[in-house]
Amino acid sequence: MRFLLRYAVSTAALFAAAWAVDGISYGDQWWTLLVAGLVFTCVNAVVKPVVTVLAIPFIVVTLGIALFFINLAMLALTALLVADFTIDGFWAAVKGTLIVWVVNLLAEATGARGRRRERAH
Repeated sequence: MRFLLRYAVSTAALFAAAWAVDGISYGDQWWTLLVAGLVFTCVNAVVKPVVTVLAIPFIVVTLGIALFFINLAMLALTALLVADFTIDGFWAAVKGTLIVWVVNLLAEATGARGRRRERAH
């Protein structure tokens, strides 16, 4: 259930990024967006933890800014693995990473609020 929720949020985040940023596209085919969401979810579940552990010294030295670039790399890796999901240039990737971060932040805040209500009852 948790994986499906992460998949839904990732797909929504990629949709929002493609809608808001001119340089990000899924070719207007919904199945490409669904595949990109699945790949992005898997990349974040498998690759990101390994890269994060390996980058701990850089994360500490940059006071966490390196985490942004790890997230950017996960988005770029998704674009590399999914044929019709494209990111045109570094600045499009930066904007897309910011949008994905905001969508995930909002989803986490909404989920945390719901979990607190469940515990209260």
